[in-house]
Amino acid sequence: MSTTAAVPATAASPRRIAALALPALVVLAAEPIYVLVDTAVVGHLGRVPLAAIAIGGTVMTLTAWIGTVVAYGTTGRSARRFGAGDRAAAVAEGVQASWLALAAGVLVAVAVAVGGGALARTLVGGSGEVADAAAGWLRIAVLGAPGLLLAAAGNGWLRGIQDTRRPLLFVLVPNLLSALLCPLLVYPAGLGLVGSAVANAVAQTLSGCLFAAALVRERVPLRPRLRVIGQQLVLGRDLLVRGVAFQASFLSATAVAARFGAAAVGAHQIAVQLWFFTALVLDALAIAAQALVGAALGAGDAAGARFLARRVAVLGGLCGVAFAVLIAAGAGLVPGWFSSDPQVRDQAMVAWPWLAALQPIGGVVFALDGVLIGAGDVRYLRNLTIMAAFGGFLPAIWLAYGLDLGLGGIWAGLTLFVVLRLVALLLRLRSGAWAVVGAVR
Repeated sequence: MSTTAAVPATAASPRRIAALALPALVVLAAEPIYVLVDTAVVGHLGRVPLAAIAIGGTVMTLTAWIGTVVAYGTTGRSARRFGAGDRAAAVAEGVQASWLALAAGVLVAVAVAVGGGALARTLVGGSGEVADAAAGWLRIAVLGAPGLLLAAAGNGWLRGIQDTRRPLLFVLVPNLLSALLCPLLVYPAGLGLVGSAVANAVAQTLSGCLFAAALVRERVPLRPRLRVIGQQLVLGRDLLVRGVAFQASFLSATAVAARFGAAAVGAHQIAVQLWFFTALVLDALAIAAQALVGAALGAGDAAGARFLARRVAVLGGLCGVAFAVLIAAGAGLVPGWFSSDPQVRDQAMVAWPWLAALQPIGGVVFALDGVLIGAGDVRYLRNLTIMAAFGGFLPAIWLAYGLDLGLGGIWAGLTLFVVLRLVALLLRLRSGAWAVVGAVR
């Protein structure tokens, strides 16, 4: 059993933030790096497999967002109890979150097994090669959903007790194994797109098993406690609604891109996976903020939590500027890593300026999201995301479809979505209403 002790909020120096953020950075980057490798491997099979993995990958991203809801809710609750000096109660939150995650993962796997074909046809806009290939990929890849969600719950409670070493191992090792397995199954083994799905499921299942074993080693009671699960569901409700708003936005964006043709949706897959990659890397600061803000408020240190919020917002913006420079510099090179099709590369360049410009804005937004989640201020985040998605992003991208604005219109809508969130988060930070102290909000 780990003997990590609670860390006072006054220890939230830049070094302490880095000590939590850097291992979280590797954990967060591991999955999107694997997806980028997977996209590059499949992309050279042709535009239909690339479009298929764009559709199927979007559905699996929805599953990952369910995991994010579980992880973020667990981190906040665990961190507050850890900050109040009750480590056993912090770990117990992880036990109940893991039961919740396992149940959700099984439900997702069953639902996609039954309705994956209809879902793929809906996203593509009709039957055909792309819909059939996407459905076949999904039915195999979704077998990893229980492991994926178990890993998310495990990340949540371990971050809450400020242990980032074990999540680093439990995520990195399976993803490295699967990154080696994917090209072998796709090409030498001759499985093609199916090989990609198998590699995904193997990595996610192995990772979930490692996190489950970590709970067993903690020697805490493992039986389900419906009262605690109910409390987590109440907290997760707002995060889930927020996640649904996100996923409605990105599923709609993929559906609109698919209606502009295979080259457009393939290019959108490349750009959006790079966006998810940079977003999750920038979210490493948000993970540190969740753990440290939750612990600070659990220990009664509201002033320390407010200081930390300002610090991570500035750091997030600076990191976003660095990513913008790298993305702009790679404009003529990076799209070719993922597809040899000149039409796909040309379409990717339409989205590229928007992708670069979003980085600094997104860096601040992701950092402040982490602050409010760590503080348990999820109702505000829910309302903000609904407003930005249904009042900004969704109307913008469907208008882009109606006016035939192409991929540029889709990415202009995404920019509007992020800017609306930035303004509202800065207003909330200034108000100080989020900084409520106590072991449980």
